[in-house]
Amino acid sequence: MSVLADDEGISPRKVASLRARATPLADPAAQLDVLDAVELEGADFEASLRETGRDGLIADRLRVFQINLGKLCNMACRHCHVDAGPDRTTENMDGETVDLCIEAIARSKPDAVDLTGGAPELNRHFRRLVDACVDLDVHVMDRCNLSVLLLGSQRDLADFLASRKVEVVASLPHPRRSRTDAQRGTGAWKRSMEALKRLNAVGYGQGDPDRVLTLMHNPSGAFLPGGHASMEQEWKADLWRDHEIRFDRLIALNNMPIARFLEWLQESGNLEPYMKRLVGAFNPGALDGMMCRDTVSVGWDGTLYDCDFNQMLELPVQVERPHVRDFDRATWEARRITTARHCYGCSAGAGSSCAGATS
Repeated sequence: MSVLADDEGISPRKVASLRARATPLADPAAQLDVLDAVELEGADFEASLRETGRDGLIADRLRVFQINLGKLCNMACRHCHVDAGPDRTTENMDGETVDLCIEAIARSKPDAVDLTGGAPELNRHFRRLVDACVDLDVHVMDRCNLSVLLLGSQRDLADFLASRKVEVVASLPHPRRSRTDAQRGTGAWKRSMEALKRLNAVGYGQGDPDRVLTLMHNPSGAFLPGGHASMEQEWKADLWRDHEIRFDRLIALNNMPIARFLEWLQESGNLEPYMKRLVGAFNPGALDGMMCRDTVSVGWDGTLYDCDFNQMLELPVQVERPHVRDFDRATWEARRITTARHCYGCSAGAGSSCAGATS
């Protein structure tokens, strides 16, 4: 598809998705089976919750309406929990479902709308959805892989986002070339630097509350992120000194042991050690801030989930009518959240959600 071609006619990383390779892990149920089969003494998430005095996880006030616009992406990163890529051309939200999302946002009045993918910008309804949310006076976040800004079809994307006051949450594994390219493919770091400069040029990263540039870091291996405050200071100093690039804030996410990162954990012999690391780092103080408690996650077909990770594992949400056409805020805020072993990924260390640390 021409929309995926960059200026050199190639995508940053030529890696087929699990689905395209027809591997066993392409089946979400198989991923859950793999996690359940790891020998981990006492690693039952519901039991861990009970030890903290909780009878499961119960939702709180809805704050974020997150929409996954599809699995199409111009990249295919090693850690991707969505298993997104250039070959995922069918699982993308259609116009009717986008309209249902807009109606649900108007009814529920969330604090923010969080647009994700894949590369959400490659969905042909992306800009219409952004404009509708702006008209509803809802803060919009775009989870951007940066390289999408350099595609020929997206040359005006930075200007579009700036003019709509969209917060850009840009994924960047590391400010150094070797670590970013190791995770995202050769050339990804160079494209990221160019894209960040393009965002700076239209006012992002300069302290303007209407042009917020958030960088999102996830480790390149089977370990948890380092200290957030010191990491942010280091990144700001390095990116300005070496590239004259500015950004507003840094968030760090734990890698979730699902999809392509799960495949890498298996192939590298890191699955059991990583799961033990997550379970051993279980932090009760991280539970209140987990995204499942204040977020609705809408799949590309309109199905509702507790969070983006449950969505990828196709774990059902505990409401009677789990589709965006029937979304009811009061019902959502009263539900019990579906959990499994992967939830240790969000509750380990400083905690992890789409907004970064939770404790």
